[in-house]
Amino acid sequence: MSGRRRGEKESTVRPAPASGDGGVWYSDDPRDIGWVRENIPCQSACPAGTNIPGYIQAIMEKEYGRAYEINREANVLPGILGRICSRPCEDVCRHAQPGNGETVNICHLKRTASDLKHVGHRITESLYTPSGKQVAIVGAGPAGVAAAHDLSLLGHDVTIFERESDPGGMLRYGIPAFRLPRDVLHVELHNALRLGVELRTGVEVGSGEGQTPLTRLGKDFDAVLLSTGSMAPVTLPLKEGVGKDNPDSIEGVEYGLYFLMEMHRGEKKTVGKRVAVVGAGFTALDCARVAKRLGAEEVTIHIRTAEEYIPVTKDEIFECKREGVRIKGLRSPAQLSVDDGGRLRGIEFVQNRLGGWRENGRRAAIPIEGSEFFEPCDTLLIAIGQRTVNDYLDIKLELDRWGSVKADEGGQTSKKGVFAAGDYVSGPTTIIEAVGNGRRVAAGIDTWLMGRQRRRQVVRIEPVDGPLRERGFDFIERQHMPTAPLAGRNKELTREVETGYDEALAATESKRCYLCNLKYQIDVDNCIYCRACIEVAPKNCIKLVEGVEIREDGTYGELLETSEWDEVGAIWIDNNECIRCGACFMVCPTKCISITRNEFVTQDI
Repeated sequence: MSGRRRGEKESTVRPAPASGDGGVWYSDDPRDIGWVRENIPCQSACPAGTNIPGYIQAIMEKEYGRAYEINREANVLPGILGRICSRPCEDVCRHAQPGNGETVNICHLKRTASDLKHVGHRITESLYTPSGKQVAIVGAGPAGVAAAHDLSLLGHDVTIFERESDPGGMLRYGIPAFRLPRDVLHVELHNALRLGVELRTGVEVGSGEGQTPLTRLGKDFDAVLLSTGSMAPVTLPLKEGVGKDNPDSIEGVEYGLYFLMEMHRGEKKTVGKRVAVVGAGFTALDCARVAKRLGAEEVTIHIRTAEEYIPVTKDEIFECKREGVRIKGLRSPAQLSVDDGGRLRGIEFVQNRLGGWRENGRRAAIPIEGSEFFEPCDTLLIAIGQRTVNDYLDIKLELDRWGSVKADEGGQTSKKGVFAAGDYVSGPTTIIEAVGNGRRVAAGIDTWLMGRQRRRQVVRIEPVDGPLRERGFDFIERQHMPTAPLAGRNKELTREVETGYDEALAATESKRCYLCNLKYQIDVDNCIYCRACIEVAPKNCIKLVEGVEIREDGTYGELLETSEWDEVGAIWIDNNECIRCGACFMVCPTKCISITRNEFVTQDI
């Protein structure tokens, strides 16, 4: 561990190419890279690495098209993810820390960029020259589409093979239109695949009759990417009784995933008056809300633990309950009961109690002996999870202990030239994770095809003249998403529930962002140690330090604070605590405090 002392150079930066972009630097210094990763928690939590402060600032400035483009640089499908993202960014938003209020509505603002951009907005993207390489992608879900987008930009000829009649995977066939309108889905998929990607629908890759074998794709293409997702439902673990091994053979029982997929293929679906859904994820809630719209009088979601541990967004749970769906916790299905005609009449549950935390970060459910009880229902939709399927391939790939395909850091499997991405590798995750992984694997494919890495991530550092937000913005309340009236929406499968921010709501919510990409820094050579900045700081964000820890990888570590003036090496702004109010900047008599915007960008090598 070493301390940073007064007068030591703050950062090693590489000047930008001479392009009239005066005052801007591009840095690959570990300290700058580490600063962005640690001080912009929302971007670090986003699996696609979206520049969240960047696009929110653009919305604040009413530059909606620019905000949309900042989004597309990372997550490819902003209009989609602005509606259905699982929002890991909001879980770590600095605004939600103690004393700071509620988290910023990051996801709703992402949608705003898509909704409010000009109707004639023109997407601009940098293209590489043709490489002459051909890549086959199996599966047109979010991971496959994201990978196809990037590979086409990189100059490769991309062909997607999709077994369904339309692209989108779970986006189209698993998510109801009242959450994701199909016109938005169509536009976003078109924009992602418009640069020469060939889409072949109705083509099934596999070893069966009429299917295209993987070995043929391996011969016809330079690389193959498998991104078929986790499309097989997890079987309901019943203890005994009828339907133990195949519960969906009982009339009135269906797997929720298949129920939604069949409906979205155009099949007419019906439910009984009393519908039970077993499961605690997005699919379970979607099934329950669809059942309500299909005319069910009573819809109940049954979960193993408690509502507070359901791994979906709070807004989704809130709207589900507003629509009349009940959630009952601490129960596991033990066996099914049927009438004389073999039709479902109800479920026998066992009562649970909460146990400790499991490895996956969720609470254990411990059954209570002798606590069995009966719940009547006409329809049961099973949505307890999904798994990957590999037995359709004519090539044996190495699997991990969960039965998923093993892939290295670049996404390559045990078969040379065959890559895998998204839920097909990780098991069921989220849309944003699939998009982020698809893009990372696309970079790995490009490196493998071209024999070298052609792009890298650096930090763009740009001086800022002064504070970009006001202290008063900190006290703005979270702006909630407007929704369609309950009276009409429960009868319509296609009417979007969340109606989106207008300009006024978007402007108000965007002001709440702390703009954590702004770095406030004191020039220790010009600081006169007057303490004026410390006195006006609304939080404990400006500190007396004798040095700063430098980790082995070259990034900043802990501040070495001191209260003894003879040990002070510098007055240091702790950007992890800073709320970017600008009070220190405005009060400094020597103007020794500077502000820079620090953002990740991709640079050609």
